[in-house]
Amino acid sequence: MMNKVVKNAEEALKGLESNMTLMLGGFGLCGIPENSIAEMVKMKVTGLTCISNNAGVDDFGLGLLLHGKQIKKMISSYVGENAEFERQMLSGELEVDLIPQGSLAERCRAGGAGMPAFFTPAGYGTEVAEGKEIREFNGKAYLMELALEADFALVKAWKGDTAGNLIFKGTARNFNPLMATAGKITIAEVEELVPVGSLDPNQIHTPGIYVQRIFQGNS
Repeated sequence: MMNKVVKNAEEALKGLESNMTLMLGGFGLCGIPENSIAEMVKMKVTGLTCISNNAGVDDFGLGLLLHGKQIKKMISSYVGENAEFERQMLSGELEVDLIPQGSLAERCRAGGAGMPAFFTPAGYGTEVAEGKEIREFNGKAYLMELALEADFALVKAWKGDTAGNLIFKGTARNFNPLMATAGKITIAEVEELVPVGSLDPNQIHTPGIYVQRIFQGNS
């Protein structure tokens, strides 16, 4: 079985370049790939499009990339805890696509499942619907949402094995399993890295087939 272990975040992020589209798991600061984010700050990549439920806080998570003006566009559902995000959005420095949370999750899932689009009632009759196709099913209006995909998906798990099988802990599961399926290259940072065969197959949330690189984080 293929060993997907890399030494650290630096090795894991090889090939990640400016102007790429990234998916980053997490909800608030729970289950975010903090080691990968810290490495991107060091790499000084710019022009990034980041698909993430939220934008971290001012001094942690994606907030660190925002401070360095490394993100050009955020595709997210909640951004209320980051003053720098708000400043950049209002000044026009940052492009923002705000999406209802369930629609964001489903757009990531659809990307991983190879579905180009789906119809949802969420957002109909609001700004969210602007420019989107609307169709009626059983007398109710739905708008078409396109799937999301990324050059890299960066996820954080509790436990993983050398083949890339992942287990998430509690609410840290959040967007991580959906995004892990939708990246051309998926990088998992884990708190605990174990040999293949150590994890109960019935407990695995993300099968290793979706993960290309895995490393043990330092926090």
